[in-house]
Amino acid sequence: MIWLLAAACALATVPASLRWLRVAQREHYLPPAASQFALRWTASSPVNRLLDLVSVAGVVGAAFDLRWGFLTALAQIGPIGLPVRGVSSPLSWTPRLRRLAILVGLILVGAVSTGALIDQPLMIVAPLLFLPWLIDLSLLVLGPLERRLGDKWVERAAAKLKSVGPVVVAITGSYGKTSTKNYVAHLLTGSRAVVASPASFNNRMGLARAINDGLTPGTEVFVAEMGTYGAGEIADLCTWVTPRVAAIVAVGPVHLERFKTLERVVAAKAEILDQAMVGVICVDDPLLAELARERVGSMEIIEVSTDDEIHVDGLSVGSAPEGVFAPNLGVAIAICRRLGIEMEVISARVPSLATPEHRQSVTKAVSGFAIIDNTFNSNPAGARSALDLLAREGNGGTTAVITPGMVELGRLQFEENRSFAEVAAARVDHLVIVGRTNRRALLEGSASGKASVTVVDTRLEAVQWAREHLGPGDAVLYENDLPDHYP
Repeated sequence: MIWLLAAACALATVPASLRWLRVAQREHYLPPAASQFALRWTASSPVNRLLDLVSVAGVVGAAFDLRWGFLTALAQIGPIGLPVRGVSSPLSWTPRLRRLAILVGLILVGAVSTGALIDQPLMIVAPLLFLPWLIDLSLLVLGPLERRLGDKWVERAAAKLKSVGPVVVAITGSYGKTSTKNYVAHLLTGSRAVVASPASFNNRMGLARAINDGLTPGTEVFVAEMGTYGAGEIADLCTWVTPRVAAIVAVGPVHLERFKTLERVVAAKAEILDQAMVGVICVDDPLLAELARERVGSMEIIEVSTDDEIHVDGLSVGSAPEGVFAPNLGVAIAICRRLGIEMEVISARVPSLATPEHRQSVTKAVSGFAIIDNTFNSNPAGARSALDLLAREGNGGTTAVITPGMVELGRLQFEENRSFAEVAAARVDHLVIVGRTNRRALLEGSASGKASVTVVDTRLEAVQWAREHLGPGDAVLYENDLPDHYP
């Protein structure tokens, strides 16, 4: 019987492991992501809570009768709703994932087989109960190895950067950094030979790849986007991608789940200034205004601010065209001016700035309604800005917001989503809430508004709702999009 239990548990770990490995990969291999998502999925529905209770009962009961352990194996059919393969974020068998899977597999096989050999059913079933935590522990164990394996690519990138010798411009922010990077590259084109890090290649290995694959002899300016999930990451990047000009676009509660306070967010972003000669800071936010005052004595600081116009060091440089984010454009203009580009040249290129993909980009559906794609913009400021755009696009027609809400906002997440739904429901005709992650907050916020509220489980259902309810002259805003490892 003990070997039958071992076989059942071994088989059950296969789909269960694939689920949590996919979550770990999607969350950038950062512990404790797998265990955090396990708790979210447990809380997502009564069925998943029941499955967790069954799993716990199986482990406790196995201490007295090994037949109880089969309940734990059976409970691995959950969490219900979290697919094994994934659609929006499928599992990709990269070398890093293989190493993680091998370590997790060795631990599981070792525990199951040893438990069977020494007739200890608890050793067989307990790892299934704690599988997400086991994956997080394995990530911690493999962390130093993964860094060492990446060293050769970083060293190669650092050598290439030194050999080519471009001026390095580094950009960070809680949001807006990708748009600002693209604006800088566009405004410099024609005046400087410029290369920008692609997409969101903004961490250690991403920037190494961007340099190794994209930097060519003759490049005069390299624009590097820098992101962070914790203190010290940007400082580490700047040791080998050392900026001459460093910029901070904005701070906000994005990733507050990891940082806990906005002050810690500012401190982590401020690392980008430490080795730079020039700092460009958008001082619309009081915390960044304070940072600018602190740094002005130790380096050249260029302040950017926005109201009806964009101001660089107190001087107006015009206003942002429709679809262009004013703070991001202001920072980009300040960077280009500091690199010696005349304002006349910059102004000539501003009208041709492109709207970043999935960030308030506007298209038309086949049936004629306007689609505002803001699915890559999960921050309160961007969400409210998108509502203004929706009002303009849907002027006179039916307006709708489709959203799963915003995530990674830590202790502010419920209130920010509640507040957004309250504002949206007062301004639009329909609010479609996708998934369970922020459902309660969005429902609470929308309760007093004029909008009709529809709840769906998946984005595909929401898209179908839009096709059935909207037509020519109408407009829909897709505000954020969560991959399918979120409940």
